[in-house]
Amino acid sequence: MRDITWDRLWQLGGVVAVVMSVVGCTSTNSDVRTASDETSMDRRANVRLELATAYFSRGQHTVALDEVKQVLVARPDDAVALNLRGLIYAAMEEHGLAEESFARAVSMSSGQNGDVLHNYGWYLCQRGRFSDAQARFEQAVMLPSYRTVARTRLAQGVCLARDGRLLEAEGTLHKAFEMDPGNPSVNLNLAEVLYRRGDYDRARFYVRRVNAVEETTNAQSLWLAIRIERRAQQFTQMRQFGRKLATQFATSPEAQLYEKGQFDDR
Repeated sequence: MRDITWDRLWQLGGVVAVVMSVVGCTSTNSDVRTASDETSMDRRANVRLELATAYFSRGQHTVALDEVKQVLVARPDDAVALNLRGLIYAAMEEHGLAEESFARAVSMSSGQNGDVLHNYGWYLCQRGRFSDAQARFEQAVMLPSYRTVARTRLAQGVCLARDGRLLEAEGTLHKAFEMDPGNPSVNLNLAEVLYRRGDYDRARFYVRRVNAVEETTNAQSLWLAIRIERRAQQFTQMRQFGRKLATQFATSPEAQLYEKGQFDDR
């Protein structure tokens, strides 16, 4: 029977954060810079980097790669461009090249760029290298200047859950919730962990926060609510969520599982 993977839950908010974090990276080749410090080559490289990021976010990986290669011709040690190249190669499943790009980005930023560490950690998690991933996440959140700790705690919690370390995942995701309680991805992933641990009342609390807002309700959040209510033997509520799933997300894999009565995925 098909399981609902952590990837589908994560995609409620986390993947966009990984892409957008490229823009927030800072190369260590620069001091405090002003417009007058930029050469014409710098300006062209920056434009190409912005284009590469935009193409990557639209899934145009080959075009994005071509743009970022041209940035690296001008600035071969640019941690921002190396980080983006790692993301592109990872999306293209060129894993040797992705690994080299991320490792070099970490080196060129002297391990002081939280966005680079976050992205490398998430890549390692996707490759099943959980201990290495956790080390990179911890490096990122310990940086005094890092501003998106909640995002990395979310990624770290999802990664711990993938590794079967549900109690630790709960604690880490709760830290993310304390920092960013309105984030639907944090609420949904925390609810999933609590559900898998059998804590249905608390799982219900977090998934309801997602399903209470029309813009954040989706097939994954309704499916989780259905399974929670079924386990809690609240069948009237379960059927209410089931009707909503079947009506609003009729073609989703979750709706098909509900129709077949295939609930036991944990």
